[in-house]
Amino acid sequence: MADSWHRRAWAEVDLEAISANATILRTLVAPAELCAVVKADAYGHGAVPVAAAALAGGATSLAVALVEEGVELREAGFEVPIRILSEPAGEAMAEVVARDLLPTVYSFSGLEALRRAAVGASRRVDVEVKVDSGMHRVGASPREAVALVEEVVKVPELYYAGLWTHLAVADEPEDPFTGEQLARFESVRKALADAGVRAPRFVHAANSAGAIAHPSSRYDMVRCGISLYGYLPSPAVGPELVESAGAGSLRPALSWKTQVSYVRELQAGERTSYGLAYEVPTRTDIAIVPVGYADGVPRGLFKGGAELLIGGLRRPVAGVVTMDQLLVDCGPDSGVRRGDEVVLIGSQGDDTVSAQEWAERLGTISYEVLCRIGPRLPRRHVRGHGGPA
Repeated sequence: MADSWHRRAWAEVDLEAISANATILRTLVAPAELCAVVKADAYGHGAVPVAAAALAGGATSLAVALVEEGVELREAGFEVPIRILSEPAGEAMAEVVARDLLPTVYSFSGLEALRRAAVGASRRVDVEVKVDSGMHRVGASPREAVALVEEVVKVPELYYAGLWTHLAVADEPEDPFTGEQLARFESVRKALADAGVRAPRFVHAANSAGAIAHPSSRYDMVRCGISLYGYLPSPAVGPELVESAGAGSLRPALSWKTQVSYVRELQAGERTSYGLAYEVPTRTDIAIVPVGYADGVPRGLFKGGAELLIGGLRRPVAGVVTMDQLLVDCGPDSGVRRGDEVVLIGSQGDDTVSAQEWAERLGTISYEVLCRIGPRLPRRHVRGHGGPA
């Protein structure tokens, strides 16, 4: 962390963990390739350094949600394919072409906008078509997808580079709907083959859950997001499915750390924070921690019974999380002092608090916990225990 940072709170991202996770996933799904999903600033981890680490670990391409995210990566010097997972707006297609991004289309209007941009740039542009196989978010219906691909191959300025879909319940391995989705996707592939359309370079369907729990969904490539960052997609997707590849275990890359900013002693019966919702059960030391919901600490974490690590011990959040601060009950005569390290997510001593633990307390998923860590919290990128990256 730079000396100029006056705020003693940061997210520490271990790039060695990112690379190791990428290697594990690549080994698991081989011979399929690994596309590293680094949208949303790499799930809050920092898109540019994470992208480099993922590629070093064996990923061969990157994926983002927005054109702007792809531009950031191109400007950082990445030359690998960068997929845009949602169809860009028509007015953004010229930028897509200029930056050599790999767009997804699933509408004829999107296809026409891309064609015009390609004509304007006097170049041929790769494009992938997304099939809605049952999730019903975005994508062309199976019948529309066939017609869309048939139109793509007629356009000399466009090159049919990929066909893909997204799985809705792959993180529930026993749910038969994943099989139904893959069957619908296969019906599109068969219809295209019957129509004489050549197969594209890449056919892909698997997100992290598909890549780990559904080998038949791996095709030519898998798109891994949450698993790249060291978390399994759901409790139903067990670590043994990853470890079966013999390449090791995924490990979380991000730790969230800060320091105690103030300590005060309260007497039994006193109440804390907004709404005075927490009553001190006995004389105790209350540590003030300088992060809050503006940084991504959910306000409801207190009601979920969350604990932080100070001095290697779990300490309960003591009252409603405020915008810039939260309170922690350290117990009587705790010895906790101003400047002591606080770990919100990560390890200290022999204990660990994970984003998955937060998610379970909040009734959400680890993806949301990680993605909501705010931009005002500095990211410190390190390589294992070797210091700054």
